[in-house]
Amino acid sequence: MIKVLFENHHLYYLPNFIPIMSEMNRRGEYEIHASIPATMPEEEKAIFYKSCNELNIQTISNDDEAKRNQSIKDSAYDVVVVGNVGQLNQIVNDKTLAVMVYHGIGLKQSYYNDIDSRIDLRSVESESRMSELKAHGHQNLVLTGFTKCDPLLTLDQEMKLGSLGLNHNQKTVLYAPSFYPTSIDQFLPILGKLSYETNIIIKLHNFSWYQNQYAYQSEAISKLDSAFENIYLVPPKDYNIIPYYGVSDLLVSDISSTMFEYLYMNKPIIMAECFSLRLKHRLFHKRFLMKIDQERMEAVDFAFRLDNAEDLPSLVYHGLEYPMDLENERLAAQTQYLSRVDGKASSRLVDAIAEKLLEGHP
Repeated sequence: MIKVLFENHHLYYLPNFIPIMSEMNRRGEYEIHASIPATMPEEEKAIFYKSCNELNIQTISNDDEAKRNQSIKDSAYDVVVVGNVGQLNQIVNDKTLAVMVYHGIGLKQSYYNDIDSRIDLRSVESESRMSELKAHGHQNLVLTGFTKCDPLLTLDQEMKLGSLGLNHNQKTVLYAPSFYPTSIDQFLPILGKLSYETNIIIKLHNFSWYQNQYAYQSEAISKLDSAFENIYLVPPKDYNIIPYYGVSDLLVSDISSTMFEYLYMNKPIIMAECFSLRLKHRLFHKRFLMKIDQERMEAVDFAFRLDNAEDLPSLVYHGLEYPMDLENERLAAQTQYLSRVDGKASSRLVDAIAEKLLEGHP
């Protein structure tokens, strides 16, 4: 059996890895373990361990982070899969095949900068990103598609709006903002009004729950959830947004990866450009722009763009009434940003891993 470890720097990396784990399990040649840093919040770790248990995935844990890292290294895994560089060099040995499946495909420059020469194989979601990474000097790339989206091809509709306390006679908006920069502050006064005529499911970023500087976001949205019956805040234990794509009719996001993932659904998308920036980024705007992939952001033509929060209701109503608007752009964007939407990204990646191992690499 080939021993594989999935290193989850945060809980929200797990949805990217689950389809890969499933494909490896299907092939029956892999012994799969998963781990999360000891330094993560206790609630986040508890959800992670519970989820892995439900998936029948063994976990590696230790309350001491240095001991956890050493335990993983001593286990001499044949393959270690990561979602960022993180602790990579502390947990691999010389013979380990190090694989990166980057945790996000949004608009942040970290996609290109969070890399290490120790990566032996990197999964890439599109040809355009392959070209960009090569231009940045990256090697060992394999074009796979985005593994997180594989389940969307066969997504069942078991989740019902009624089970979320929402009105099944109304259209449903999925609001999935980033933690920073974020549209949350601008939309807080608007979402309640919007919910009178639509259901709103709000899926916050992991950091909005577990990072102190962003916790105000989950606190503010929790108040909205309590005050308006047609608003549903996805609890942190439901860390995977994929099932919510299926029950929604339209996505509202900002710079989040969700905007690109949702292309799989060929449903309307609204891209909010009304951000609340930190003082230093308002004073030194170029510092903020350096963190954003401006070329990728400016190229987005498959979404309705919004720079005034007050216009959100009218744009939502338009998108729901005319869902075919921008369909041609969305279909073209599927290829541009996701390569293939065939549910086989994980299969292609596992093929590439098997080939590397067969070659005796590294």
